This record gives sequence, structure tokens and C-alpha cells, in this order.
Amino acid sequence: MNNLAFVFPGQGSQSVGMLTDLYETYPQIQHQFARAGDVLNLDLMEMITSDPHNQLNLTEFTQPALLTASVAIWQLWQEKSSIRPTFMAGHSLGEYSALVCAGALDFEDAVLLTHKRGQYMQQAVPEGTGAMAAVLGLSDEQVVDICAKADANGNVTAANFNSPGQVVISGGKEAVEKAGELAKEAGAKRVMPLPVSVPSHCQLMRPAADKLAEDLATMTLKSPEIPVVHNVDVLAHISPENIKTSLVKQLYQPVKWSQTNQFLSDRKITHIVECGPAKVLSGLAKRFNRGWNINSLSTTKGFEKALTLGVEE
Repeated sequence: MNNLAFVFPGQGSQSVGMLTDLYETYPQIQHQFARAGDVLNLDLMEMITSDPHNQLNLTEFTQPALLTASVAIWQLWQEKSSIRPTFMAGHSLGEYSALVCAGALDFEDAVLLTHKRGQYMQQAVPEGTGAMAAVLGLSDEQVVDICAKADANGNVTAANFNSPGQVVISGGKEAVEKAGELAKEAGAKRVMPLPVSVPSHCQLMRPAADKLAEDLATMTLKSPEIPVVHNVDVLAHISPENIKTSLVKQLYQPVKWSQTNQFLSDRKITHIVECGPAKVLSGLAKRFNRGWNINSLSTTKGFEKALTLGVEE
């Protein structure tokens, strides 16, 4: 199908019990989690099923767990369907999932890299000093201007352009709160503080980006077999070095998800499949284009429905 894109979710899509019916139906899912657990020397399957040690929402574990979930579903898709997407894209962390599934990044390398990425992010900002909030009902330009007014030093910036009328801001706690107040004064429908331990995609993540760059410099990446649209510049890079650069910049620059959906729309994409837990990106796709055919692979029912793609085309 030349009108299909696969999208991969980021942090916020995790939950205890995610993929339960999928791994009960398809043992291949459990096998992938066992592989990732071997890399991290922990029982990742136990973490997602019962989380006895309250680790799943710690970013250093959330990231490899979500990556593994998405890659496991993609591998199952490859077994069950001959249909392949024209493009892939991932929201923040999901970009790593997309690169693994596109053949550009080794799975074990990605598990370890996302684990370290989470550690670097947590180390970059002392807990309680950073914040993120979703601003609903204002334009992208309004939110950017509000952030500049709230703090001229760039301590709060637009972090995720998720969909028309939904922008996430990120930065220092006080600056984010000030921007939230200004957004309400400007007519925002809602300003929702997000339950996160680190303020992603802002300048406070520069130290984490520097450490990530050192790790990526030692790793071997390949050109993707399926084009992956990157968050920072909405381009599908072929060069491994350009991919590495994009992953480093992604930590401290905004996720341009609205623009990514526009990229896909401009290239005549009509079918979107979300490959991972929950349906966050499916919801954003629906807000962007109600005419798209959208499927989620987060449940057995959803997976089996998506397998019929192309039958009626």
C-alpha cells in the first residue's frame, strides 16, 4: 500500500497491563520482552504486567518498555501481513521505535540507548524544578509568543506541536506556570499540567543531549529500509549521521507532530496505523484529518482488524 503510514507512540502511552491480550494471544510478544529484559538485566515482562517495584513510570524504564512494545507489535505484523507502510514516524521516544522497525537501528542497541536516554534526562534537571503543561485552544504562534513573554531567557518553550489547538510547553517550573497563566488570559480553553518527572524537548535537556551524542557516536546505524520522518525537521533522512544528529537535537528541540501529519497528508497518505500501546497518536490523527482511515494495534481486536487493510482497496 503506497498510502499507508505507521506511527509509533512516546511516553505517556505506557500502563500496567498494556498489551495483555496481545501477548496472551501471540507468544512472540513475550519473546521480545525477554530479549529486552536480557539487555537490561531485569524482568521487563513482569514490569508491564504487574509492576511490583513501581518502575514502569520511571523514564529510564518507561522508554525501553515502550520501545519493546512497539517493536514486538511490528515484528508480529511482519509475520501476519505482507503490507508495508510507505512512511514511518514516531512521537519523541517513538522515533527510536520507528528507526528499529525501519532497519536503521539494532534492537538491543536501542533498548540500551533509550534506557540511558531516560537516565540522562532525569539527571539533567533536579526533580521538582522542571514542568510541562498542555495548552488547548490557542494557535501555535500564540503559544510561542506567550512563552517568550513569560520568560525572555527561554526557560519555557513550546515542546510538542501535537495537533491544531494542542501545544505542550516545557521548561522551568515557575516559567511554565507563568506561561500557563498568560495562556489562560489569552483565551486558552484549558491549561493542563502534565505528570512528568522531566521537562522534555527544551533547552534544559542540553546536558542530556551531549551525553546522548557521545553514545550515538560509538554506534552503527544504517539507512532506513522505510523512510522515517523525524520530529525536529520533518524530513526523512537517509544518512546515518543525519539520523544521529536528529536524535540528539530532538532532546532539546520541539516535536513537530502537527507538521509530521501534514507531511504525510501532502504525500497522499490515507491510512494511519498506530503501532504501540494506547491510542494517543490515533486521537491526534483524527483531530488532524477526520477523513483518514485510522487503526491501532494495541489490542488483539485492533490488530486483527488492521490485518484486513488492503482487502477492500
